[in-house]
Amino acid sequence: MISRRLTLTAIAAASFALPALAADPVHLGVSIPAATHSFMGGINYWANQAKKDLEKAHKDLKITIRTAANAPEQANQLQDLSSVSKINALVVFPFESAALTKPVAQVKAKGAYVTVVDRGLTDTSAQDAYVAGDNTAFGKIPAEYIAKKLGGKGNVVALRGIATTLDNERMDAFNAVLKNHPDIKLLDAKYANWNRDDAFKVTQDYLTRFKQIDAIWAADDDMAVGVLKAIDQAKRDDIKIVFGGAGAKGMVKTIMDGKDKRIDADVSYSPKFIYDAIKLTAEARLKGEKLPATTIIPSVLITKDNAKDFYHPDSPF
Repeated sequence: MISRRLTLTAIAAASFALPALAADPVHLGVSIPAATHSFMGGINYWANQAKKDLEKAHKDLKITIRTAANAPEQANQLQDLSSVSKINALVVFPFESAALTKPVAQVKAKGAYVTVVDRGLTDTSAQDAYVAGDNTAFGKIPAEYIAKKLGGKGNVVALRGIATTLDNERMDAFNAVLKNHPDIKLLDAKYANWNRDDAFKVTQDYLTRFKQIDAIWAADDDMAVGVLKAIDQAKRDDIKIVFGGAGAKGMVKTIMDGKDKRIDADVSYSPKFIYDAIKLTAEARLKGEKLPATTIIPSVLITKDNAKDFYHPDSPF
């Protein structure tokens, strides 16, 4: 009898120990905006590259990628990833912060581990981890550069992205620097949705309303293309500086070659961070581990002196 009890106890102990000896399979959902402009093209490229590399390296990992054209579509896709695909981990690049907070929270409530990338949620309890570029530096660096180039005096307009926490961080940082330069006037700051066509329209409005503009903070290299098109079409020669952002290869090449005197600096913010976020999340979950609550990837000033280090001609962005 004692021997039988010992045997049953040993079997029970073994049954409890077995799951701990093998990593549980991870089905990782990746939810990102569609490639509506070149930065998102880069996000899509690096997400698919991560799927290819990581599924090859880890037999217990499956990655399902969904792309959305707008916030409601992304919310529906998140529901499908959770209820239909049965994911147990999620890496999400929210289309918008407020609109996606509840849908992401619902995925987390069903037991999935959630990593939010770039555009933060309005309620951080809906996530387990956050991975992003340095949005404070993204706004601070251009403001400092513009202020120095203008000698602390001039008229500036700005283009914002989409209403998200990261856009707020960037704009707040930009404004904080300008507060130290009372002779620099920020005439207006409008949303242009990180889109070339929208940036073209917003800049046309600025050029019509303001007869003297010394610098434009485009806040994105795609938007900078639309800004330049509007300036050239209006034949305005008062704008001395157009400062974009994110280090698109076209802008970096312009800086390297000195092709346009209005563009001689940029700030780094590579879409490759989606690859890093997917890799970090997948490998942590395969080990049953968690990521740090926040991982910030530095943003730095790009000038002719270091532009070659940020030029990647084979990248889609």
